[in-house]
Amino acid sequence: MTAPTLLIKNMVCHRCVLSVEDILKKSSIPFHHVSFGEIHLVNEITAAQKELLSEELRKVGFELIDSHTAGLIEKIKFLVMKKARNEVDTKDLHMNLSAYLSDKLHYEYTHLSSSFSTIEGRTIENFFIEQRIEKAKELLIYDQMTLSEIAAELDYSSTAYLSTQFKKITGLTPSHFKEVGMAKRKALDNI
Repeated sequence: MTAPTLLIKNMVCHRCVLSVEDILKKSSIPFHHVSFGEIHLVNEITAAQKELLSEELRKVGFELIDSHTAGLIEKIKFLVMKKARNEVDTKDLHMNLSAYLSDKLHYEYTHLSSSFSTIEGRTIENFFIEQRIEKAKELLIYDQMTLSEIAAELDYSSTAYLSTQFKKITGLTPSHFKEVGMAKRKALDNI
Protein backbone atom coordinates (compact mmCIF):
# COMPACT_ATOMS: atom_id res chain seq x y z
CA MET A 1 0.00 0.00 0.00
CA THR A 2 1.32 3.43 -0.96
CA ALA A 3 1.62 6.03 1.78
CA PRO A 4 -0.73 9.01 1.33
CA THR A 5 0.83 12.16 -0.10
CA LEU A 6 -0.33 15.75 0.33
CA LEU A 7 0.72 18.43 -2.15
CA ILE A 8 1.82 21.86 -0.91
CA LYS A 9 2.00 25.11 -2.86
CA ASN A 10 4.84 27.68 -2.52
CA MET A 11 7.63 25.44 -1.20
CA VAL A 12 10.81 26.70 -2.87
CA CYS A 13 13.72 26.05 -0.52
CA HIS A 14 15.14 23.79 2.16
CA ARG A 15 13.88 26.14 4.90
CA CYS A 16 10.36 25.57 3.52
CA VAL A 17 10.79 21.82 4.06
CA LEU A 18 11.99 22.40 7.63
CA SER A 19 9.08 24.74 8.31
CA VAL A 20 6.52 22.18 7.07
CA GLU A 21 8.18 19.41 9.09
CA ASP A 22 7.94 21.61 12.18
CA ILE A 23 4.21 22.25 11.56
CA LEU A 24 3.58 18.51 11.16
CA LYS A 25 5.40 17.73 14.42
CA LYS A 26 3.53 20.45 16.33
CA SER A 27 0.24 19.21 14.87
CA SER A 28 1.09 15.60 15.87
CA ILE A 29 0.68 14.37 12.29
CA PRO A 30 2.99 11.41 11.62
CA PHE A 31 4.92 11.59 8.34
CA HIS A 32 7.65 9.67 6.56
CA HIS A 33 9.30 12.68 4.96
CA VAL A 34 8.73 16.09 3.41
CA SER A 35 10.16 17.10 0.04
CA PHE A 36 9.60 20.18 -2.12
CA GLY A 37 5.85 20.43 -2.57
CA GLU A 38 5.02 17.08 -0.98
CA ILE A 39 4.28 15.59 2.43
CA HIS A 40 4.52 11.79 2.58
CA LEU A 41 2.29 10.74 5.46
CA VAL A 42 2.34 7.56 7.51
CA ASN A 43 -1.49 7.26 7.41
CA GLU A 44 -4.48 9.11 6.00
CA ILE A 45 -5.40 12.08 8.18
CA THR A 46 -8.83 13.08 9.40
CA ALA A 47 -10.75 16.04 7.99
CA ALA A 48 -10.11 17.93 11.26
CA GLN A 49 -6.35 17.26 11.04
CA LYS A 50 -6.35 18.36 7.40
CA GLU A 51 -8.16 21.60 8.25
CA LEU A 52 -5.72 22.32 11.11
CA LEU A 53 -2.76 21.55 8.88
CA SER A 54 -4.15 23.76 6.13
CA GLU A 55 -4.62 26.66 8.55
CA GLU A 56 -1.10 26.30 9.99
CA LEU A 57 0.42 26.10 6.50
CA ARG A 58 -1.46 29.24 5.40
CA LYS A 59 0.03 31.17 8.35
CA VAL A 60 3.52 30.71 6.89
CA GLY A 61 2.60 31.22 3.23
CA PHE A 62 1.94 27.64 2.09
CA GLU A 63 -1.24 26.09 0.80
CA LEU A 64 -2.59 22.55 0.53
CA ILE A 65 -3.34 21.60 -3.05
CA ASP A 66 -6.45 19.52 -3.63
CA SER A 67 -6.51 19.10 -7.41
CA HIS A 68 -4.24 16.99 -9.58
CA THR A 69 -3.74 19.85 -12.06
CA ALA A 70 -2.71 22.32 -9.35
CA GLY A 71 -0.26 19.73 -8.03
CA LEU A 72 1.17 19.23 -11.51
CA ILE A 73 1.64 23.00 -11.89
CA GLU A 74 3.58 23.15 -8.61
CA LYS A 75 5.80 20.28 -9.75
CA ILE A 76 6.43 22.08 -13.05
CA LYS A 77 7.37 25.26 -11.17
CA PHE A 78 9.74 23.40 -8.87
CA LEU A 79 11.48 21.61 -11.76
CA VAL A 80 11.69 24.81 -13.81
CA MET A 81 13.29 26.64 -10.87
CA LYS A 82 15.86 23.86 -10.46
CA LYS A 83 16.63 23.84 -14.19
CA ALA A 84 16.84 27.64 -14.42
CA ARG A 85 19.27 27.72 -11.51
CA ASN A 86 21.34 24.78 -12.87
CA GLU A 87 20.58 22.79 -9.73
CA VAL A 88 19.96 19.57 -11.66
CA ASP A 89 21.90 16.36 -12.21
CA THR A 90 24.77 16.54 -14.68
CA LYS A 91 22.84 14.46 -17.24
CA ASP A 92 20.00 17.02 -17.13
CA LEU A 93 22.14 20.17 -17.45
CA HIS A 94 22.15 20.43 -21.24
CA MET A 95 18.77 18.77 -21.83
CA ASN A 96 16.30 21.26 -23.28
CA LEU A 97 13.51 22.38 -20.96
CA SER A 98 10.66 20.57 -22.70
CA ALA A 99 12.50 17.23 -22.75
CA TYR A 100 13.58 17.69 -19.13
CA LEU A 101 10.01 18.34 -17.91
CA SER A 102 8.54 15.49 -19.97
CA ASP A 103 11.20 13.12 -18.66
CA LYS A 104 10.67 14.07 -15.02
CA LEU A 105 6.87 14.29 -15.03
CA HIS A 106 6.05 11.54 -17.57
CA TYR A 107 3.69 13.70 -19.64
CA GLU A 108 3.94 15.07 -23.16
CA TYR A 109 5.27 18.63 -23.09
CA THR A 110 2.21 19.93 -24.96
CA HIS A 111 0.00 18.77 -22.07
CA LEU A 112 2.32 20.33 -19.48
CA SER A 113 2.55 23.58 -21.42
CA SER A 114 -1.20 23.83 -21.98
CA SER A 115 -2.02 23.09 -18.33
CA PHE A 116 0.57 25.58 -17.08
CA SER A 117 -0.58 28.38 -19.40
CA THR A 118 -4.24 27.82 -18.51
CA ILE A 119 -3.64 27.98 -14.75
CA GLU A 120 -0.77 30.49 -14.58
CA GLY A 121 -1.68 32.82 -17.45
CA ARG A 122 1.87 32.68 -18.82
CA THR A 123 4.04 30.17 -20.58
CA ILE A 124 6.51 27.77 -19.01
CA GLU A 125 9.22 29.44 -21.09
CA ASN A 126 8.40 32.89 -19.63
CA PHE A 127 8.49 31.45 -16.13
CA PHE A 128 11.85 29.82 -16.94
CA ILE A 129 13.30 33.12 -18.20
CA GLU A 130 12.07 34.94 -15.07
CA GLN A 131 13.73 32.32 -12.88
CA ARG A 132 17.02 32.59 -14.78
CA ILE A 133 16.97 36.37 -14.43
CA GLU A 134 16.33 36.07 -10.67
CA LYS A 135 19.37 33.81 -10.41
CA ALA A 136 21.37 36.32 -12.45
CA LYS A 137 20.28 39.07 -10.03
CA GLU A 138 21.43 36.96 -7.10
CA LEU A 139 24.82 36.34 -8.70
CA LEU A 140 25.21 40.03 -9.60
CA ILE A 141 24.49 41.04 -6.01
CA TYR A 142 27.03 38.53 -4.65
CA ASP A 143 29.57 40.32 -6.90
CA GLN A 144 31.81 37.25 -7.17
CA MET A 145 31.39 36.57 -10.90
CA THR A 146 31.69 38.63 -14.06
CA LEU A 147 28.67 38.97 -16.33
CA SER A 148 30.24 36.58 -18.85
CA GLU A 149 30.78 33.99 -16.07
CA ILE A 150 27.14 34.43 -15.00
CA ALA A 151 26.01 33.95 -18.61
CA ALA A 152 28.04 30.73 -18.81
CA GLU A 153 26.76 29.56 -15.41
CA LEU A 154 23.15 30.03 -16.50
CA ASP A 155 23.78 28.39 -19.88
CA TYR A 156 23.19 31.53 -21.98
CA SER A 157 24.68 31.45 -25.47
CA SER A 158 26.28 34.88 -24.93
CA THR A 159 26.64 37.75 -22.49
CA ALA A 160 24.71 39.97 -24.91
CA TYR A 161 21.74 37.57 -24.90
CA LEU A 162 21.69 37.53 -21.08
CA SER A 163 21.89 41.34 -21.01
CA THR A 164 19.01 41.63 -23.51
CA GLN A 165 16.74 39.30 -21.52
CA PHE A 166 17.79 40.94 -18.25
CA LYS A 167 16.82 44.41 -19.51
CA LYS A 168 13.56 43.10 -21.00
CA ILE A 169 12.51 41.56 -17.64
CA THR A 170 13.86 44.14 -15.18
CA GLY A 171 13.97 47.33 -17.24
CA LEU A 172 17.61 47.74 -16.19
CA THR A 173 20.93 46.72 -17.62
CA PRO A 174 22.86 44.23 -15.46
CA SER A 175 25.43 46.89 -14.53
CA HIS A 176 22.71 49.37 -13.51
CA PHE A 177 20.95 46.66 -11.53
CA LYS A 178 24.20 45.95 -9.69
CA GLU A 179 24.24 49.61 -8.62
CA VAL A 180 20.60 49.51 -7.50
CA GLY A 181 21.02 46.14 -5.77
CA MET A 182 18.54 44.23 -3.65
CA ALA A 183 15.65 46.63 -4.07
CA LYS A 184 14.73 45.03 -7.41
CA ARG A 185 14.84 41.37 -6.27
CA LYS A 186 11.63 39.38 -5.81
CA ALA A 187 10.98 36.49 -3.47
CA LEU A 188 10.94 33.25 -5.50
CA ASP A 189 7.35 32.48 -4.52
CA ASN A 190 6.25 35.86 -5.92
CA ILE A 191 7.48 35.11 -9.44
